[in-house]
Amino acid sequence: MFLSYLVVKKKPIIGILGGVGSGKSAVAAEFAKRGCAVIDADEIAHNLLDKKDLRKRIVARFGREILDSKGQISRRKLAGLVFADAKKIKALNKTLHPLVLKEVTKLIKKANGQSKVKAIVLDMPLLMEVGWANRCDKLIFVKCRQQIRAKRSQKKGIFSIEMLKNRENYQISLDKKESIADNTIDNNSGFSVLARQVTDIFSGVMGK
Repeated sequence: MFLSYLVVKKKPIIGILGGVGSGKSAVAAEFAKRGCAVIDADEIAHNLLDKKDLRKRIVARFGREILDSKGQISRRKLAGLVFADAKKIKALNKTLHPLVLKEVTKLIKKANGQSKVKAIVLDMPLLMEVGWANRCDKLIFVKCRQQIRAKRSQKKGIFSIEMLKNRENYQISLDKKESIADNTIDNNSGFSVLARQVTDIFSGVMGK
């Protein structure tokens, strides 16, 4: 008598690299339209910061000045504080990153069990910095000029060009990220150009 087992095939994992405001989320959204599960590390972190226990730990470490008028952690205030001090950004990462990565691992496992999911996209700003690049089957670098990235960030009211530079000072250089990527998406033009590049890369990933 033979027993048959259902083997769940591992989905390809696509990691997205790029600078602040380069359009990583726009690229991820295009992959989502093509049947990919997108795991957004920023969204995970945002949800974690809303949890009472973690909020208390972070406020105890960085002070009540990071809170908004409703008593919630202001991501903008927190970023403005920690990115001005290497020790503070290290302390925040030590507290937050393990929890984010634990949730990412759970979501990857969930996506692998869903038949409709064609691939898994990791939209993680610090993908290389936390050592997750080697978990990806394909790395994509989103290339965009600094002036455009700064303008996009300022339009969203997130931070100034000085804060953009401060953030990237604590990250692996964009040149290094581009050098290890399997593909580069040029996001200096319009949306249709970006979408076409995603289609080409996605077809290659799926072997079409």
